[in-house]
Amino acid sequence: MRVEDALRLAYDADLDLVEVAPDARPPVCKIMDYGKFKYEAAQKKRESRRNQQMTVIKEQKLRPKIDDHDYETKKGHVVRFLEAGSKVKVTIMFRGREQSRPELGFRLLQRLGNDVAEYGFVETSAKQDGRNMTMVLAPHKGAKTRAKAQQSSE
Repeated sequence: MRVEDALRLAYDADLDLVEVAPDARPPVCKIMDYGKFKYEAAQKKRESRRNQQMTVIKEQKLRPKIDDHDYETKKGHVVRFLEAGSKVKVTIMFRGREQSRPELGFRLLQRLGNDVAEYGFVETSAKQDGRNMTMVLAPHKGAKTRAKAQQSSE
């Protein structure tokens, strides 16, 4: 169809002639309400942004020679973060001679992973990098929505 004919058809229908595929031979055009099209595209984009989840990574630092009470306190923080739907990076910092005993840190991370198993799972297992050993815990699917449901029922 000639461009003039298409423009006249669009004008008669009180719509716009929009080029959909300019690289095609011949170029493909469509008669539509361009303002409405732009508005609906913006609405879809806004809706998709609303449904996205931002992954938040919280960090908890420990030492290999941690006392039981301090461990329970740190574990409580990790549980709170997981219940809120955040990932938790647990770091064990080694100093001096502690570096020669990485198995202490590894056992501590395993213990923590087992203790918080009902709230989350080990996403990245314990890895030593320099003076630190790290492990990443992630909440179970739907942890954030469960936490909101519990808050609203209280």
